[in-house]
Amino acid sequence: MLDWLHSLLIEHSALQAVIVLSLISAIGLGLGKIRVMGVSLGVTFVFFVGILAGHWGLSIDPQMLNYAESFGLVIFVYALGLQVGPGFFSSFRSGGMQLNMLAAGVVLVGTLLALLGSTLLPIPLPEMVGILCGATTNTPALGAAQQTLKQMGLEAGMPALGCAVTYPLGVVGVILAMMVIRRLFVRDEDLKVEEKEKANQPYIAAFHVHNPAIFNKSIREIAELSYTKFVISRLWRDGKVSIPTSEMVIREGDRLLVVTSERYAPSLTVLFGEQEHTDWNQKDIDWNAIDSQLVSQRIVVTRPELNGKKLGSLHLRNHYGINISRVYRSGVQLLATAELTLQLGDRLTVVGEAAAIQNVERVLGNAVKSLKEPNLVAVFVGIVLGLILGATPISLPGMGTPVKLGLAGGPIMVGILIGTFGPRMHMVTYTTRSANLMLRALGLSLYLACLGLDAGVHFFETVFRPEGAMWIGVGFLLTFVPVVVMGLLAFRYLKVDFGSTTGMLCGSMANPMALTYANDTIPGDNPSVAYATVYPFCMFLRVIIAQLLLMFLLG
Repeated sequence: MLDWLHSLLIEHSALQAVIVLSLISAIGLGLGKIRVMGVSLGVTFVFFVGILAGHWGLSIDPQMLNYAESFGLVIFVYALGLQVGPGFFSSFRSGGMQLNMLAAGVVLVGTLLALLGSTLLPIPLPEMVGILCGATTNTPALGAAQQTLKQMGLEAGMPALGCAVTYPLGVVGVILAMMVIRRLFVRDEDLKVEEKEKANQPYIAAFHVHNPAIFNKSIREIAELSYTKFVISRLWRDGKVSIPTSEMVIREGDRLLVVTSERYAPSLTVLFGEQEHTDWNQKDIDWNAIDSQLVSQRIVVTRPELNGKKLGSLHLRNHYGINISRVYRSGVQLLATAELTLQLGDRLTVVGEAAAIQNVERVLGNAVKSLKEPNLVAVFVGIVLGLILGATPISLPGMGTPVKLGLAGGPIMVGILIGTFGPRMHMVTYTTRSANLMLRALGLSLYLACLGLDAGVHFFETVFRPEGAMWIGVGFLLTFVPVVVMGLLAFRYLKVDFGSTTGMLCGSMANPMALTYANDTIPGDNPSVAYATVYPFCMFLRVIIAQLLLMFLLG
């Protein structure tokens, strides 16, 4: 029996490696669900279980360790890129630009402090980069730093030690900083929910046509007169309701149900003549009860050949006499303009007669079950392209050796690009949220288990040396100072509401645990919106900065 257990857990083999990594991941994920004062470490607990296992002498074959660590990192960062890709470039529009610049300030202040600490204190740069990764709870940046050190032929284990030592305080440091800002500078009235203008959020309003300038003009001609974007969902005339086509002529006294953006409502009031005071934006409106002749139904785009096509190119309104008023994508409502590029998984709100909607259903697919089958071809093609990009030398001015994005930088960049532009090139990149979370959790668990095993050998002897205490102190400063400085700049001087400020801080530090605390203590959804706005850019920025620091200063 003992020999059998010894062969399963101790003797190096492929089977033993799989069992050890699976045990570490299972125990870590189980312990990660435990909350202390409302905060849990989640999947990151796998890292600390791996450290304990490595400290107790458990190990796997070095080649297996390197393979599993690299493969886990690649899967994780590529799936992360796919997730953040659709919102990466759009996050720079409108108010998102200000939030992203503030979040970049958090990243840069922390980076400058790390460089200053490495210069003034006896902490070599590789260890300082690891401390910075732990202080900002950013394991992808740690992976990028380790891959860079390996490419340069240097020891890659020390950054993991620095990350492990400072990670726990990195989690709670952001929460402490937000508590300090709130206690000293935030008044009760500052916590009132402020509704943000959402440029793509559809707004429904009814108008009566009283403007002589548009009498007897077609909807197409009226649209050319106005710079505003709008969709006429229904038209009431002489007691009858219809779905208007672009060629339909508008007459005096027509009643129009229009889908647009809220900021355009005053302009459309001038254009049409009069706006009703009825609130058509309540969530509990039964659209099918409003007019018995028409049916409103959501249809899911599941036909792959429609992926990347513009909505207007399908001519659904003119061919079938229906109207598409709204599009739901990844929990966000979009205005159904002719220029909107469709993606697999989009949910379209279609209004029309029952027979016409059945015809449209056949055109769009609506085979929801087919979306549950993951398109693994796009995943593996993306990983290959990411690895090729990561291995491609890039020459930069002032550097003797070319830069390589490596196993972390290449896949995350390709993931972002494919997630953003894949549908426009008719690539089926759709994965369900659960499938994406599964890929990320599997990859991250593998990576953290291997990282912990490797770092655990020397972890406790490092922590209990004077250097270990210094690492913890430096890590806390790298967490606390940038958050407080940029938080006060955003809230006190730039007048960003406190909810958005906290979301920006959590996103810039890649800290979902702190976001959970913010959502629990601040009314409204501004923290979550701001987090999603800055998270993609900051994640990308930290991964690249971790590599450039080492390449420029050690190369």
